[in-house]
Amino acid sequence: MVNDVWYASADNVLFVKHELKRDFVMPIKTNRKVALSLEAKKQGQYVRVDELVLEAGTIMTVYLEGVDFPLHLVKQVFTHGDGSVGILYLVTSDLELTYDGITTSYGKRWNVEPYHKSLKQNASLSLSPTKTVTTLSNPFFAAWCAYIKLEMLNVTTQTNHFALKSKLYLRALRTAFETLSQLQPVRLAA
Repeated sequence: MVNDVWYASADNVLFVKHELKRDFVMPIKTNRKVALSLEAKKQGQYVRVDELVLEAGTIMTVYLEGVDFPLHLVKQVFTHGDGSVGILYLVTSDLELTYDGITTSYGKRWNVEPYHKSLKQNASLSLSPTKTVTTLSNPFFAAWCAYIKLEMLNVTTQTNHFALKSKLYLRALRTAFETLSQLQPVRLAA
């Protein structure tokens, strides 16, 4: 199981491991506190994740504050398109995973993000004023159909959803302007 950093609270970690009986790979914020041994945990000796000496590509066994089982912690360093460097700290409850296994598992999660973003922004799901499951079903279905059409157009035109949406809006505006230009305005007598 993988998720976003916002869902990596101690309560969620415990729920996934104990209630769902699943292993996970989760990112954690740099200010989260970990103990470096079971003894340190028992004595309440925690250190912030961003204060650890942890090289990229290595695994460290830690005890996350508020969590009753050990986790493996890795530091993933990557370069953004603009040349800036980013750091991501990942924890996993699967103590058999390698560094590459942890980062690869988490990387698969990214495919969900563009889907949600496009569904909300390009297919306008976020604009639905509905609040209940019953009333949300029709707008959700319509947004999902719009997403599928955008994805089909993406495959045939090799154009991303945002560019397709811009082209559709531009064409609609041109058509509306041309229609307005052809109409003869009603003149009022002075």
